[in-house]
Amino acid sequence: MFWISRLLWRVCWLCWLLVWWLPSAAHAQREVLRFNQHWRLHVGICEGAELPSFPDGEWEPVTLPRAWNEDDAFRVDIADLPTGTAWYRKTFALPERKLDERVVVVFEGVRHGAEFYINGQSLGFHEDGITEVGFDLTPHLNPPSEPNVLAVRTNNAWDYREQGTRQRYQWNDRNFNANYGGIPKNVWLHRMGSLHQTLPVFPGLGTSGTYIYADEFELEHGRARVHAESEVKNDSERVRSFRYEVVVAELDGTERGRFSGVESITLEPGESGMVRASGGVDGLQWWSWGYGYLYDVKTRLLEEGEVVDEMVTRTGFRQVTFGDGQVALNGRVIQLKGYAQRTTNEWPALGSAVPAWLSDFSNGMMVESGANLVRWMHTCPWRQDIASCDRVGLLQAMPAGDAEKDVTGRRWEQRVEVMTASIIAHRNHPSVVFYEGGNHGISEAHMAELLAIRDRWDPHGGRAIGARDMLASGTAEYGGEMLYINKSARNPFWAMEYSRDEGLRRYWDEFSPPYHPEGEGRPYKGEPAPAYHHNQDQHAMENVRRWYDYWECRPGTGSRVSSGGVNIVFSDTNTHHRGEVNYRTSGEVDAMRLPKDGFFAHQVMWDGWVDVEHPRAHLLGHWNYKEGIKKPVVVVSSAREVALFLDGQSLGRCRTPEKRFLFSFPEIPWRPGRLVAVGYDEEGREVCRDQRETTGPAVALRLTSHVSPDGVGFKADGADVALVDVEVVDAQGRRVPTAMHPITFELTGPAEWRGGIAVGPENSILAKTLPVECGVNRVLLRSHPEAGSIRLIARAPGLASATLELESQVPPDAAAALVPRPWLTRGPTPKGPSFQPHRISVPVASIRAGGRQQEASWACDDNEETAWENGGDDGSAWVEFTLARPAVVDEITAKFPGWRSRTYPLAIFVDGREVYRGTTSTSLGYVTLPLRPQEGRVVRVQCVGKGEVKEGFGGIREVEDAGNASDGPPVAPGRLGIVEIEFHERVR
Repeated sequence: MFWISRLLWRVCWLCWLLVWWLPSAAHAQREVLRFNQHWRLHVGICEGAELPSFPDGEWEPVTLPRAWNEDDAFRVDIADLPTGTAWYRKTFALPERKLDERVVVVFEGVRHGAEFYINGQSLGFHEDGITEVGFDLTPHLNPPSEPNVLAVRTNNAWDYREQGTRQRYQWNDRNFNANYGGIPKNVWLHRMGSLHQTLPVFPGLGTSGTYIYADEFELEHGRARVHAESEVKNDSERVRSFRYEVVVAELDGTERGRFSGVESITLEPGESGMVRASGGVDGLQWWSWGYGYLYDVKTRLLEEGEVVDEMVTRTGFRQVTFGDGQVALNGRVIQLKGYAQRTTNEWPALGSAVPAWLSDFSNGMMVESGANLVRWMHTCPWRQDIASCDRVGLLQAMPAGDAEKDVTGRRWEQRVEVMTASIIAHRNHPSVVFYEGGNHGISEAHMAELLAIRDRWDPHGGRAIGARDMLASGTAEYGGEMLYINKSARNPFWAMEYSRDEGLRRYWDEFSPPYHPEGEGRPYKGEPAPAYHHNQDQHAMENVRRWYDYWECRPGTGSRVSSGGVNIVFSDTNTHHRGEVNYRTSGEVDAMRLPKDGFFAHQVMWDGWVDVEHPRAHLLGHWNYKEGIKKPVVVVSSAREVALFLDGQSLGRCRTPEKRFLFSFPEIPWRPGRLVAVGYDEEGREVCRDQRETTGPAVALRLTSHVSPDGVGFKADGADVALVDVEVVDAQGRRVPTAMHPITFELTGPAEWRGGIAVGPENSILAKTLPVECGVNRVLLRSHPEAGSIRLIARAPGLASATLELESQVPPDAAAALVPRPWLTRGPTPKGPSFQPHRISVPVASIRAGGRQQEASWACDDNEETAWENGGDDGSAWVEFTLARPAVVDEITAKFPGWRSRTYPLAIFVDGREVYRGTTSTSLGYVTLPLRPQEGRVVRVQCVGKGEVKEGFGGIREVEDAGNASDGPPVAPGRLGIVEIEFHERVR
């Protein structure tokens, strides 16, 4: 019987070979399969779970991406997120395999380390917790239609150590890197012929894939030369000769350009090689801010005229240049403004494992708020978020992996490996414009090492590489501090994490339920911490004040400028915190992406590339108060003047805003009605308005859903989510902004309740009853793998209930059909300059100082890491600058040592005539001193008193590394120090 069984097996094997071989290898095409469904999950150590025979029927069925500890996202402090071992298993079969087919699995990432198995055989480890990893499954697969078992053992321990070295990973940190364990990212299966272009997955596969870039831009005419390079591998047992062809196509398939390599290429069996082609392409649309215009670049291998492999790379074309302290996108200078967002980009009860459309929803809101840049913090984001930024038109700064210091030895090697893998994986994404080498300054040798990696793998992509700080670096291509304002006439410097205050969305102001006194809350590090307990109105105003410092130094304000800054963070985040809850509330939106007033304040300030281009107004707060209330009304506006009206009656005009954008109307008596703010330009013409209206009493609930806008809607795949807004409304359907009602939900049908977030026990995570805050809240539903009708009912005491019905749909099989469409909301890059220069810097020809003459040049050397100080000699606290030409100096801009904590009483003279006498204010960098206009050439700055030592910003207590809050070298009272000084003429 044994020999009969063996004979039958051989016959079957030969038949299988014939079936496998029948489809001609010359026509083999690659296939990309979403490999997220039909996994099983078990939390805990499980011996033998890698074996195909292991019984996993009792394990939880899940669809990836799925963090095994998702229930605790925002429920517990980041440091208390559960850790340990979790197993994932998937049983699958591959019918109709071809003889020369290669089968590769790619995991977009695991947390933190994992070992991978196929049919009981170990494929290897992947341990950095950041990057993608791939494995060639081909030699390990069973014959067609026979089941295979892919098993992954994950470990998300905070102290996870690398297998070979026992070294910990610097970025596996309990402060900022929320630990959502297991497989919280997508998985893909690639099937391709033996002659194929490789994947851009360096870990596991060691391959670099395809590189697309453009040069020779003719921006006005929509023309550029497009270049394509592909690594090609011959995995067959025969010599292969082929040609390389490139097609540039619109997303609807319309061909925009086609070109080929000049020669046929031959590869020996097992050999790899690079192939290249380039050609001019006309009719291109440029990728831009808020204009995610993308193309499919199809790179093909042809044997005897037949396509045997085609790789499709979705990318966009844009020109980015760096210089004169500025960044230019498509020839137009852009001041960087946006958010330092946690790479996990997390949601309550889901963590980071969300569908692609929800990534677009969140990242698109950044663009809607006026942001043009997101700086992902500490670690490289997953491919889904990077591709999302391509689609919504949001520039990115992409880190590798770091905590907050330079390191050496194996820990530095780990960072180099992650940077290499990340550049290879993401160099074709047009939104990536910065590679970040560290969340703190690094050595010049380390910076040079990273620059060499960029130059090897992405020499032509128009991306700068640098790190935080790096103000004096001769190697970094950009830099900027965490907290302060930096300026440069060389590299672009932008602030990496400014405006660090916190405030919950539930607090409008002191006059609204629940009547939270501004700044009241628990101490931080044993001291009062009002900056971490803001109401919405004060938090928004603080954001305005902080941005003004960068706007004041924008391009057009002199030779040395600030390239902008990013506010920490966009959405409330499950990371280290200082306020009353166990998560950080610095966001302009809450964790469910419901806007706070700060969202709209940024929308006003940021609606322009540099200068304001579209005037806006936003009234802070609401207009539902009690009789007898008098309160300040604040309007954030980019108009020149704002008038306030109540039911048509004037309440006054404000022509002197604070920090350019804050128009205040103090002690306005409340009465019901329609409050309207109208903004006017310099000619008195109305350019913007906003209004608030007193609502009636709450009478009912309203439910509104948000689902994928791709035409399919809520997908029955076990991973898609629907957002549902619940509002308390009056009889006219207007949201009642002071409502705080508890809402109880009832869900039926094929969907899973994931809930929302609100102040309460365990932050109301997964609770079926939670309150609205400021009249609104939002909850999450997750689909089941089965399609069907879903009903959600919301009830609250004393209010009419609301019912929402959804229909989940079976998703299409094609992976491409699940990719959201690009957002084109802001339109193409505008023509014309983005700013009008309003002052001109006058160069300095020579300097004479009262002391330390040899260091006097440091006062204007465009290097903020040097400073001149007069020393201890009596009468030496002065310095004279001889300008390169006579000029009417209207303003001096200067950065003084101790800028945050020191004041300097100064007298300033031009050709011997006093033009200024006063005391400088504290600042987060630079102060501007207005002078009486006086033509001359010699400017003398003299200290005329001792000044004060005082903390200008309430202390910066959250910073673990005190060096991050340093405001320059100490200067004794009565002495004069200058970090940088500039002399300006107003443009007349």
